[in-house]
Amino acid sequence: MSSETAVGRERFLLVSVSTADAPAATRVRVWRKLRSLGALYLQQSVCLLPDREAVRRQVARLLASVRADGGTVRQLTVDITDATEYAQLIGEFNTERDVEYGEVVERAPDLLKELETETARGNATYAEVEESEADLERFEKWLAKIAVRDYFHAPGGPAAREAVERCRAALAAFEDAAIAAQDGTHAGGHPDTSALPASATLRAVE
Repeated sequence: MSSETAVGRERFLLVSVSTADAPAATRVRVWRKLRSLGALYLQQSVCLLPDREAVRRQVARLLASVRADGGTVRQLTVDITDATEYAQLIGEFNTERDVEYGEVVERAPDLLKELETETARGNATYAEVEESEADLERFEKWLAKIAVRDYFHAPGGPAAREAVERCRAALAAFEDAAIAAQDGTHAGGHPDTSALPASATLRAVE
């Protein structure tokens, strides 16, 4: 549940963290956690996050651990009353998510190309399926992490989800080809080449 202002705009958590007197590992932990939450940095060590219950809980735990390590923290809840400033902040959040979504869109074709290459080689095998399945799982986990911190529905989200869905569909077709290549014989013992790519068909009848 989000916390909203009287005019229907979300409140934000303003988080300030200083790890100058804490172990070096604390600084890395803070940076990783705030980035994973999708924090928007206003300046060094000062960032904004939506004032939502799940975010609040995670920030509270993080700040408590920083204090225990000797760091200095502050958390304030702020209302952005100016509509233009509010829209600009939302745009900045979305821009950061769009950069991340864009990386998914940019890298997804590599998996598609790999599947196409292996299909053209007639190399639709269980081992290749497993390898590509692991790649797809990494894409899905990556996309899921971005989606969790996509608080304001960045416009790049649909393209990234579509790119991963194309990979999922291509892998399903590749797995079908692998099954056909491994088990594809007619009852009479002759190779069943109907489900194989052209290059695999040629190899099967040689």
